[in-house]
Amino acid sequence: MTSPAPRRKKTAVQSEPRVTKPPLDILLCAPRGFCAGVVRAIDAVEKALILHGAPVYVRHEIVHNKYVVESLKRKGAVFVSELSQVPDATRPVIFSAHGVAKSVPAEANARNLFAIDATCPLVTKVHREAEVHHKRGRHILLVGHAGHPEVIGTMGQLPPGAITLIETLEDVAALTPPAGQPLAYVTQTTLSVDDTRGIVEALQARFPELIAPHKEDICYATTNRQEAVKRVAPQVDALIVVGSPNSSNSQRLREVAERAGCPVARLVLRTDEIDWEAFGAIRTLGITAGASAPEVLVEEIIDAFAQRYEVRVETVSTADENVFFPLPRELRDATAAAE
Repeated sequence: MTSPAPRRKKTAVQSEPRVTKPPLDILLCAPRGFCAGVVRAIDAVEKALILHGAPVYVRHEIVHNKYVVESLKRKGAVFVSELSQVPDATRPVIFSAHGVAKSVPAEANARNLFAIDATCPLVTKVHREAEVHHKRGRHILLVGHAGHPEVIGTMGQLPPGAITLIETLEDVAALTPPAGQPLAYVTQTTLSVDDTRGIVEALQARFPELIAPHKEDICYATTNRQEAVKRVAPQVDALIVVGSPNSSNSQRLREVAERAGCPVARLVLRTDEIDWEAFGAIRTLGITAGASAPEVLVEEIIDAFAQRYEVRVETVSTADENVFFPLPRELRDATAAAE
C-alpha cells in the first residue's frame, strides 16, 4: 500500500501595495483659450499654406504662444522679425494678430510683397478710433504696456507725438498733454480690466473733458477670461494659467487670480514647467488658458495632475462665446476662386 503524497504548502502571493492618490477637484474656467482673433490668425497661416504651399512667411509670432508657433513651423511657416528677411516677394507674408504700424504695409507695398493682414479686427477697431481722434484734432492717450506689439502697432498708426502712452497711475499724475488740444483715450485690448478702470478713472478726474471710446477697447475675450478667473480663484488652493510668458492676456489672468485671493497662481506653458512642490498639498485647483493657448495644452496639464491625484473635473462657466471673424479678404477671394 502506497502512502499518500505529502501536501505542498501554499505559497502566499505577494500583491503590490495599492498606491492611493490624494483627491483633487479641478475647476476648469470657461471661457478659456483661443479667442476669435487668434483662431482667425492661425487659420490664415494654415489656409495660406494650403492655397500657396510652403514657405509662408509670418512677420513676428502670429500669436504669443510657442506651441502654436512651433506647430506652424512644422507645417511650413517661416517666422521673420522684419520684412527685409523675406527673400521671395512672390511668397505670402502674413502680419500677426497684434497689428502693425502703417510703415509695415507701406514697406510691403514698396517691395511688391504678397502681404496678408491677420490683425485681429478688435485691434483694427482701436487703430481706426485713434485715426478718427487724430483727424478731429485730438491728442490721444493710449493705455497699454510699452514694447508690446499691439502698442507698437497702434502708436505707429499716427505721426510721432500724436499719441502718449500711459502705463501707470504715476504716468497719469505726471502727464503734461499738449496745450490747447482736446484729449481722447484708447486702450490695448489685452489689459487687466480692473487696472485699466483705475487708470481711466484717474485720467477722467484730471481731465473731465476726456473723450472715451464708443465701446470698451479691452476685448470680449480678455474680459470674459478674467471674469471666469475671478469666480474660480477664491474657491481653489492654486490656479494655473496655461499660456506663454510673453502673452499679455495670460499674464493678466495670473495677476487677476492673485488679487482675487488665490494663494498660488502660476503661468505654465507645458507640463515640464510645473513646480510640483508648489502644488503638493492642494485639494482644489483652478485651470484657465490665455487667449492664444490651445486646448490640447489644457488637456496635457490635466493629464499630468491625473497621474499624481485622483482628479474630478468641473467646468465653471461665466459666459458663452460665439464670436467669429472671417479670414482676411485675400484668402477668402483665393478660396472662392479655387472652388
